[in-house]
This record gives sequence, structure tokens and C-alpha cells, in this order.
Amino acid sequence: MMTSPRREFRTAASALLFCVASGCAIAQSPNGFARHNTYCNPMNLPYRFRLETPSRREAADPTLVVFHNEYWLFPSKSGGYWHSKDLLQWSFVKSADYDVEDYAPTAIVIKNRIYLTTGSSHKLYVTDDPAQGKWSEAADFGRSYGDPDLFLDDDHKVYMYYGVSSKESLHVAELDPDHGFQVKNTADIPSSRDPHNRGWEVPGDENEQVKKEPYIEGSWVNKHDGKYFLQYASPGTQFKTYGDGVLVAKDPMGPFVYATNSPFSFKPTGFITGAGHSSTTFGLDGRLWHVATMTISVRHMFERRLGLFPASFTANGELVTDTYLGDYPHFISGDRGLVGWMLLSRKKPVTASSVLEGHEAEKAVDEDVRTWWSAKTPNLGEWLKVDLGAPKAVQAIQVNFADEGSTTLGRSTEGYRYVLESSEDNVRWTPLIDKSKRGEDAPHDYIVLPRAHRARFIRIRNVYSPNGANFSISDLRVFGTGDGRPPAQPLQPRASVDPADGRHATIDWQPVAGSEFYIVRLGTSPKNLSENYQVYDGATSLDIRSLNRNVTYYVTVDAINENGVTHGTAIATLFKQ
Repeated sequence: MMTSPRREFRTAASALLFCVASGCAIAQSPNGFARHNTYCNPMNLPYRFRLETPSRREAADPTLVVFHNEYWLFPSKSGGYWHSKDLLQWSFVKSADYDVEDYAPTAIVIKNRIYLTTGSSHKLYVTDDPAQGKWSEAADFGRSYGDPDLFLDDDHKVYMYYGVSSKESLHVAELDPDHGFQVKNTADIPSSRDPHNRGWEVPGDENEQVKKEPYIEGSWVNKHDGKYFLQYASPGTQFKTYGDGVLVAKDPMGPFVYATNSPFSFKPTGFITGAGHSSTTFGLDGRLWHVATMTISVRHMFERRLGLFPASFTANGELVTDTYLGDYPHFISGDRGLVGWMLLSRKKPVTASSVLEGHEAEKAVDEDVRTWWSAKTPNLGEWLKVDLGAPKAVQAIQVNFADEGSTTLGRSTEGYRYVLESSEDNVRWTPLIDKSKRGEDAPHDYIVLPRAHRARFIRIRNVYSPNGANFSISDLRVFGTGDGRPPAQPLQPRASVDPADGRHATIDWQPVAGSEFYIVRLGTSPKNLSENYQVYDGATSLDIRSLNRNVTYYVTVDAINENGVTHGTAIATLFKQ
């Protein structure tokens, strides 16, 4: 008999650990340097355009399960779902048998079948062959569960964790699978809301909107070492600080106790931010993956993408997620760490064939998905060129298309067609990537070159812009290495907690020779500094408002340039406030 993947992977006692304490040092592939066995967030999926104006892409609130030795990914508002054997290449399945236009799908594997419901549905659906897109009704709950999470315990009992509110906490119901999945008993989970003591639950891109109430939402549960880890999202999907906290209990009905290393999934800085409303799933190799909602939220609050991050349980039983430089190239296997290809293009000189007012060329290299360059037209021949400053070893390029002026509603039937070229002297050009004839929909196109290529100038030329959009790019991100050395070793930072608000602290440090930017790492243990902030443009101080009151934190600072990362070894202490 086949063991239920959902049950097996959700209740596994352990997973291999990764190097979160050191900020995930540059990794090595177990079978040599497998350069094509890499990925770069956001996930390069053909995100569907919403069905109403304004035209914008969206996928969010993902559930990832393993079924028949494949990954099955169910996101909100996508007209269907995806499946993959390796987390790199995904195939789309269209379905009309359940409400694919609803939010927050949840799925569970029971006895070789997948059961699924969504946030506004009162129906439960089932299939034994999800690749066909055919589902049938399995039960009627008699009510809907906002942001639901179905969980199968190892004693075969089924639970629903749910709740999405700016006022209430989360809830749990035990369901009876032998009697139509009707409710047997319920409990509230009051420990899932406490913004007064948890800075990361406070709304705002910097957790600064202290007078507003957060949304508590996005439940997910894993069982590990006999304990139940209930994950929840806050403060709101549109904020850069959207992350996941975790509560722990010895019983699936609670009571749940807040884990002070929360948020355990957090990415408030970088090219694309946010790491909330997620699913944490044991993969085919027995290790945890965390698939999360990431924010753009420019054209609409719900303009979102998906991110893939390694996760694990530490030796002392804490759940952690690796978001360190989480939108740089990572290995998909091995220790799943950074490949070592650094960003060469940020704020480098850039020119373009034309510029639409408000979307200057510089916005294609500002390392911010919320801004973009746009040409004035979608015409053949529009181009963008980046000067890396000197010839460097280019390894991979991520082209993030911005869809400026798109009029498409629904799934795109075509993609951007373009040519990428390189030059050392800005005169003679060499083709790097030719997608002039292939037009697959790849809005965050991540291309690994066959081998390192020496170049100073990178140019992208438009061949065809789909969906009524101008040729437009939020960032043309060039990854590789320079010819210099990583920065010097950072000194110990200084850290102080705001005496009036223990959720707020200030970190400052001395400038580091050779550094282009810094990463402040902090955590509740010197061995688990998994929360991180990137600090740019010469700044040597940072205000942090995501802390938990009455918790001691430990802080260090890393220095980064295009040649590598120098991890801080000196740790400062933030005492309880």
C-alpha cells in the first residue's frame, strides 16, 4: 500500500539542516558544479493576468503537496494549478471543476487521493488523477473556512485551521472524514494575534503603522517530533514585511504557544520582498521547502508572486526558513545554498532606445520589482543596455518583464520575444541568448549561460512584446563575479533597543572597506541569526521594528560586494525590553 505523501511528509520527524546560522554561506553542489540545477526567485511561472482591470498578474497563497512522486502547486486566482518533478520545470493544469478563481486553496493527500477546498467554498473536492484537471465533490462542509488549511495527523484524524481577519485570531476544527467531514469540535487560538508585543505583526513596509490592526491569516501546520507547528501570516499581503510566525502545541487542538523566533519566514528587503501565507512541505528528498507569497502591490494590492525557500527544523526544534539573499541564484539540491553568483548590475549606468515618462531607464537596475523601465512603444528594436563598469564573468541573467500598458485579462497565450547580447567594447556584440522565435510566457525569465561569459555591456533587444504591453523591464539582473576580492571583515555592530518600545531597535556599524552593501542578521540565538535586512547606498545604520518584546536578540553584520560575501563574526546583544 502506498503511504499518503501528505501524511508522510507533514509528519516526518526530522529533515536535513541547512546553514541558516551563518547566513547560508555559498554552497557547493553534491555532484560537482551543476550550474543548471539552480533557481532564482520569484519563481518563473507564467502568472496569469487577473480577469478584471487593471491588467496585472497574480498568484499567491500557495499550497504545495507531494503526490505520485511529483510536486503539486495550488495558488490563488490562477485558473488551475501546476505540477513538477524537480521544482524547476512546471506544467500547468487547467480546471473548471472547483472554484479556481477563489483565494487560498488548501490540499491534502488521503488514501492516494488529493482533497481540496478554497477560502470561500463550502465544498470539498477530490481527485485521484490531478493531471487531468478533473475533480468531483467529496463533501459539503455547510460553511466556508477563510484561508483554510487541511491537516492530516498520523492517527488519521483530520483538522481544519482557518481564519483571516484584522480583529480575530485563528481557529481550529476537528473534522470527521467518515461523516462528510463535518465538525466534531472546535477551538480558538488566541495566541495567534498580539501586535502590541510582536513588532513584525504591525502593518507597514517597515512595521511602522502602529495604530493599525494587522491581518492574521494563512494557516499551515506541520508535525515534528511530536509537536504541532501552526504557521500564520501577518501583517498584510501588500507589505514588504509580510511574513510567517509560528505557534507550537503538543495537541492539534492546542493550546498553542508563540515561538519567539517568529517571524520564522521574513524577507522585508531585496529585489522582491515578502515571504508570508505559505506552505511548508517535505519534498521528495525528505527536506522542507517553504513556498511563500511575495509582494509587488503596485497596480493592485493583490499583485503578487511566489517564492521558493529552503526550510528546516534546527537541532533545538525551531522551525526556520532561509531567505538570505533569497532572490539570488540558489541550488535546488545539495545544501540548497547560494550558488555564489553575485549581482553585477545594480545601479550601473544604463541607456535605452526610448523612455516612457515616469519609467526611466535607471529603474531597470535599481533592484526593486516595484519600479520599472518602459520604452515608449512595444515595437521591434526597442532596447536597454547596462554597463557593468568593466569586463566581468557573467553567469546568469534574470529578465523581469513589467507588462507596462498591458490590456490582457486572463491567461496569456504568448510571451516576450527578445535577444540578449554582450560586448566588451560597446562596438562588437556577441549573441548570448536568442529568444526571438520562442515566445513562452516567462515574466521572470531566469537564464543560466552554458558557461561563464566575459562581458562589460549587456543589451536586450525587443523582438515582440505581448499582451498590448510596451517593452518594459522591472529589472535586468546580471549575475556573476567581478575580478576583485570580497569585502574586509566587519567589526562588531552596536545595537540598542528603544526604551519606549521593545519592538524597535537601532543597529549601527563601522563602514567596511570594499563593501557595496550590508546584511544585518539577527535572531534569538547566536546560532540562529535567520532574520535579515539588506542595507544599501552607503548606509551604516538600520532601524528594525520587527522585534518581539521581552526577548533577547543577537545581531551581526555581513559585508557584500560583487565578488562575494564576508560574514560578520562579531555578535552584538540586544537585551530584553
